[in-house]
Amino acid sequence: MDGDRPIVRTRPRDTARGGSSAFTELAQQIRDRGLLRRRYGYYWTKLIAAPVVVAACLVAFVWIGDTWWQLFTAGVLAIVFTQIAFLGHDAAHRQIFVSGRWNDWVSIILGDLLVGMSYGWWQHKHTRHHANPNKIGADPDIELPVIALTAETAARRRNPVVTWMQAHQGLLFFPILLLEGLALHASSMRRVVSHGRLERRWVEIGFLAVRMIGYLVLVFVVLSPGIAVAFLGVQLGLFGFYMGIAFAPNHKGMPVVPRGLALDFLRRQVLMSRNVQGSWMIDVAMGGLNYQVEHHLFPSMPRPHLRRAAPIVAAYCAAHDVKYTQVGVLASYAIVVRYINRVGLGERDVFTCPLAEQRAAIGPTASSR
Repeated sequence: MDGDRPIVRTRPRDTARGGSSAFTELAQQIRDRGLLRRRYGYYWTKLIAAPVVVAACLVAFVWIGDTWWQLFTAGVLAIVFTQIAFLGHDAAHRQIFVSGRWNDWVSIILGDLLVGMSYGWWQHKHTRHHANPNKIGADPDIELPVIALTAETAARRRNPVVTWMQAHQGLLFFPILLLEGLALHASSMRRVVSHGRLERRWVEIGFLAVRMIGYLVLVFVVLSPGIAVAFLGVQLGLFGFYMGIAFAPNHKGMPVVPRGLALDFLRRQVLMSRNVQGSWMIDVAMGGLNYQVEHHLFPSMPRPHLRRAAPIVAAYCAAHDVKYTQVGVLASYAIVVRYINRVGLGERDVFTCPLAEQRAAIGPTASSR
């Protein structure tokens, strides 16, 4: 890593042999070690625990009653909802069951009914991200409403308030995450009531209505108005913050790919992703998202296998001169903040993509998978 700018090394020899065949070889190693096998015991334990824990929290909420101590309950619920969202993410990626239908329904129940996030919205957005991570014009995760992550996004915004926020976005990044929970709920509601194809639309509308309305009614029945508003502010704020810090280190600050650059599958997923190193506690806290390289290469790999797959993928990438990035958790946030700060200050050189430069030198040998 050269300062804040990722340096990517690519050998013409390896690119010429074809990234598709290179990934096939890696995939075979992963399959031979049984790392794509389902982990039904692990996931059934979590699936049973999820509604039980939510019910226990709500019972405790009613029992504690109208008191400012409920702000601690709000913090607990924020953590619980985020962990359930991680589980829904696993189901959406077909990590839990072989049956796509079972995974879909688990995602809908966990996401829409328990957390209040539309599975249809998440699937539409997240599928595009996985297909082209950090690619301008293709990855919705680099087109955020306030934070500018690309030169194009920064240049086209003229609202003076947003312009001021961009100039200070390195400082404001973490506070802005406190609004992410509200934004996730709002985006979900917009998606299910908007035009366009959405499977099981009325199921999602029904589940989201039960979750949103039922939750608000319960909060305002149990708590007085002032405490209720504070409770919702803490719960939504911490939920959004937790979701944000879990997803932010994965790609932000990694190379941003120009629209016309074609890369083979292996490089497209590895070079734009970053792993976060740590103990099993980091694995639990981040829902397995800290193994972002392995997750992007093998989206349906069960979460418990990601840690075992990481050294295999790292060794394979080293043997093929594909830059494999992994840093500590604090270092990952420092990289993200420095990067978005430079973008907000208008340092356009931050967007010079090493991949594009090396791709031009290598010639038109790498193609999309």
